[in-house]
Amino acid sequence: MNEEVPAAARAQEPDEAPAEPAGPVALGLVRTPTGHAGADAALERLADVDHLPADGHVEVYEDVHRGLRSALTALDATEGPRPHENRS
Repeated sequence: MNEEVPAAARAQEPDEAPAEPAGPVALGLVRTPTGHAGADAALERLADVDHLPADGHVEVYEDVHRGLRSALTALDATEGPRPHENRS
């Protein structure tokens, strides 16, 4: 018997090998300096994700988060007694 292959079955057969996945591509986002050295350093670290595959982004984001959290914590730290700490 001479059976013809249905068109749907023929479409599923790849003619070529799948293309290689594209590598990381820089998004070209502009990071505007804040004027605070600690925050600016953390934001500049974000540029590292432009050269990493997606599974490497988490480490950078967590590092940036720690840096920004540290910078904010340092802003809360004041020198000298706080307003109600000088009671006698």
